[in-house]
Amino acid sequence: MMMQDLYLIVEIAGQRAVLPASFVESVVEVEDIAPVPCAPPHVFGLFALRSRVLTVIDTIAALGEGQSARGEKQAVIVTVDGHLYGLLVDNVDDVVPIEGAAAKPRALLSPGWVRFSKGVLEHDGQPLLLIDVPAMIAGPLDLAA
Repeated sequence: MMMQDLYLIVEIAGQRAVLPASFVESVVEVEDIAPVPCAPPHVFGLFALRSRVLTVIDTIAALGEGQSARGEKQAVIVTVDGHLYGLLVDNVDDVVPIEGAAAKPRALLSPGWVRFSKGVLEHDGQPLLLIDVPAMIAGPLDLAA
């Protein structure tokens, strides 16, 4: 029997993708996100959730596709190395079981998606990019230089 893992289907910058459910704490509506002066462009700001402050990651900026607008947003709350982060997403679909390992993408991906994707998983005949959650939180490579 093949191992099934659970994934959360989301949409980011018009692209359907999946996050491993093992990272996901919850999905929340966020607003009143406080900007952080001098933060990298992919850090949207700070948000208080249940008396804990978390860093909100602008996934659109991380992908190099502009910046997300201010206002109410959906965020997937994830835990990486014991820290909470909010990943801004356009839409949250469903948690689904998917069997098997990620395959190489059959189509050319933008440089941002190449950096943040661990391949493609198939669900109901649809290709879904598997997001590398720690890489997306770390942000674009050129910021580390």
